[in-house]
Amino acid sequence: MLTDLTIAQAQAGLKAKTFSAVELTQAHLTGVDALNPRLNAFITVSHAKARDQAKAADEAIARGDIRPLTGIPLAIKDLFCTEGIRTTAASRILESFIPPYESTVTANLLNDGAVFLGKTNLDEFAMGSSNMTSAFGPVENPWKRRQDQNAVLVPGGSSGGSAAAVAARIAMGATGTDTGGSIRQPASFCGLVGVKPSYGRCSRWGVVAFASSLDHPGPFARTVQDGAILLGSMASHDPKDSTSADRPVPDYQAACKRGVKGLRIGVPREYRVDGMPAEIEALWQQGIAWLRDAGAEIVDVSLPHTKYGLATYYIVAPAEASSNLARYDGVRFGLRKDGAELSDMYGNTRAAGFGAEVRRRILIGTYVLSAGYYDAYYLRAQKVRALILRDFNEVFANVDALLTPTTPSAAFAQGEKMDDPIQMYLNDLFTVGANLAGVPAISVPAGLDSNGLPLGLQIIGKNFDEETVFAVSAEIERAAGFTALPQIRAGM
Repeated sequence: MLTDLTIAQAQAGLKAKTFSAVELTQAHLTGVDALNPRLNAFITVSHAKARDQAKAADEAIARGDIRPLTGIPLAIKDLFCTEGIRTTAASRILESFIPPYESTVTANLLNDGAVFLGKTNLDEFAMGSSNMTSAFGPVENPWKRRQDQNAVLVPGGSSGGSAAAVAARIAMGATGTDTGGSIRQPASFCGLVGVKPSYGRCSRWGVVAFASSLDHPGPFARTVQDGAILLGSMASHDPKDSTSADRPVPDYQAACKRGVKGLRIGVPREYRVDGMPAEIEALWQQGIAWLRDAGAEIVDVSLPHTKYGLATYYIVAPAEASSNLARYDGVRFGLRKDGAELSDMYGNTRAAGFGAEVRRRILIGTYVLSAGYYDAYYLRAQKVRALILRDFNEVFANVDALLTPTTPSAAFAQGEKMDDPIQMYLNDLFTVGANLAGVPAISVPAGLDSNGLPLGLQIIGKNFDEETVFAVSAEIERAAGFTALPQIRAGM
């Protein structure tokens, strides 16, 4: 089936004219129409625009103008502004917002010939680890527990709609954003490859901001090679983003073929936490064995400030969110709820437009930035963040990459953990460090738990050394031979 193809396979098929871009796109749109009413992975489906883009792709192929993503149907997280297509951030406050411009990342993808199927669901303003906080309803994970088929599992968050769409074979790849693990955690929950590049590798211009110093755009894919293809198109220097890195974009696909012989792979002892399931520890040990057998040297390392990562993140991120979300006031764009006074309009608009989790984080962020608490909380968190970065820099002076679990559990069911925000925040335990340090990391599906749910291994690399991270990820992928499929997918 066309929906089972990888991006690399689809590229070859389109070039050989085995099938057309219109046929490939229609196969995915048919899958979206069949499965989205259940999965709720898409907020907006762009049927007509996708078909027009596919037709243009076929015309380009006929001319011999074949670009890296010509005719490849992708899903776009509804946090990336798309010209003429509404961008909601899964929030009522932006429910009717139609951007007059294109984000740099999506413009790069379009320039490389991609077809956009639509905009995917997410936790509201990317705040969450379950895709349960969306104003447009939760997303269902297409995987099922072997021993409890009736349980509806979360796909992870915040990029849960993108992950569910790619896992269910209703998109060949997707964009996501990773602020504390929001690409890697849903990738692990949905049996996908999730790529968080170095901070500054992909432009944030045109991406609705959550926490500006932590937000990392990146791709979801079903293989490491596909992740390399997508990141190669997404990444660029962008003068419109002051944090964009003016560095050449390497050949990530070539890096996937390097192997790991002679590499030094660090295993951080602080990632062994109390209560971690034995299955995840066993998979971690298996990953270590795979890399050792492939010729890598395994080195025990220490990241001593890891234990402060979550606390630091949940001060810095809400503080930046409080500042970024101040722009949603009912005056310039988005929802407006009138009031007797200007201050009433502000309050009414924000009360009606923001969900509970967004309000919680705004309150936390405003508190830690307030007079009398700035030094005690925010300034101290920034100092600890500097120590976390120093830990990574010191370790990477002696090793080429790190291997860790991606998440402390497999996908959980809707309703589980939901009443305890602290338990929800612990989903980011193994992922926030890379965001605080700005270093690249990839989650690779490497095995199944006793319930038949996917588990991921995470590879973390040196700043702007995505090539080594792809090389190690490709080796894990080859050794794991992960071929399991979700129970809910196109064509079933």
